[in-house]
Amino acid sequence: MVNNTKLKNKLYEIIFESDTPAGKGFDLLLIVSILLSVIVVLLDSVQYYNSRYGEVLYVMEWIFTLLFSIEYFLRIYCIGKPVMYIRSFFGIIDFLSIIPTYISIFIPASRYLSVIRILRVLRIFRILKLIMYIGETNMLMKAVYGSRRKIIVFMFSIIVLVTIFGSVMYLIEGEANGFTSIPRSIYWAIVTITTVGYGDIFPKTELGQALASLAMIIGYATLAIPAGIVSAEYRSLTHKFNTLVCPNCSDENHEDDAKFCKECGTDLG
Repeated sequence: MVNNTKLKNKLYEIIFESDTPAGKGFDLLLIVSILLSVIVVLLDSVQYYNSRYGEVLYVMEWIFTLLFSIEYFLRIYCIGKPVMYIRSFFGIIDFLSIIPTYISIFIPASRYLSVIRILRVLRIFRILKLIMYIGETNMLMKAVYGSRRKIIVFMFSIIVLVTIFGSVMYLIEGEANGFTSIPRSIYWAIVTITTVGYGDIFPKTELGQALASLAMIIGYATLAIPAGIVSAEYRSLTHKFNTLVCPNCSDENHEDDAKFCKECGTDLG
């Protein structure tokens, strides 16, 4: 019983703890495997590679399926509450990444039918598992959410800016030069300030071109503002959270002084 508990704890440390040497090595191996497995799926869908290397790709697919199956069951084995993992978003993704290959065993004749092909495409969900192994993803989402008011104010300012630019350009250029209405002129302002520049409508007068030049310069300046807002919030968050993962429910991103899991209350040790 003691040895079994030690084994579970060791496996949990390797699989779920990304800040340990063993955990980092496991994550690296898993990320490489995920990327390679997705490449296999992509190549298998190309007729040229499928006709020449179909058997090799099929064998490789089974190797990756077995590898991810072992990983899936080890996660269930070592976590405190397996049902929570199985029902979680990434637990479902893990399951979807392996099940299509096993279905092909029971319906081998249907391997080339469109329904089975669509089901096998679900293996592309493996790439979504990469999100789970990039610890900064949740932090980035928190930073964006924490900056939402500043971003809303910024977006409102941009709306006001393009409305002004569009209205002025409508007065300068007029319908004769393609600025047939204020909404269409605002469309031009949006395309110009965002530096997309489709070229379907553009000013022809010198004054209009001068205004367009000003809009382009402002556009380059405004592109950096959202990044600055989010990065400032991100820096403040990185000082609040650590890499502790709850051994019971696998929740992460706890505050530095946290003693218990914020989701299930388990002692974080």
